[in-house]
Amino acid sequence: MARLPIIPVEDMTESQRKIHDRILSGKRASFRGPFNIWVHSPGFLDVLEKVGAYLRYDSALEPRLSEMAILITARFWTAQFEWFAHEPHALKGGLDPEIISAIAERRRPENMKPDEEALYNFCTELHETHFVSDATYRVAFEQFGSQGVVDMTGLIGHYTMVSMTLNAFEVEIPGKKDFPLSN
Repeated sequence: MARLPIIPVEDMTESQRKIHDRILSGKRASFRGPFNIWVHSPGFLDVLEKVGAYLRYDSALEPRLSEMAILITARFWTAQFEWFAHEPHALKGGLDPEIISAIAERRRPENMKPDEEALYNFCTELHETHFVSDATYRVAFEQFGSQGVVDMTGLIGHYTMVSMTLNAFEVEIPGKKDFPLSN
């Protein structure tokens, strides 16, 4: 059970309900995971959801790449719910299942496309060393341009916060007992 209770819709305040309804009527069409935690702070949820929606649906990265970055971040944090929620989106977005498996197993994927390799190197280097070398940055910039590199950095930063929220509040995977990621 999560450390904070899920607030039933009928018990939400007016501001909580307004954000809840806006999220359900948008591209996400669901209200789960970190939203059930963030709704305890409606102003925080209001801002974060808008940032997350941009990064997920409207950034300079196509879904195959944005979902790859999200999975890299979920794996870095061993964020079980995040992996559970985004692995299907990565597959739907066209990410090779072998790449997904390698990320899950903490292995460098083989046979990546140039843009996938640039993204993988940038994201893993930033997560692991907290910096990006000039060489890694240059390749990422050549692949994605200035907006793409900014959006990619924002994406993994946002999903770091998502992963931290899911882990800190022990958000469970609905209906599942097994975790998709090994520690």
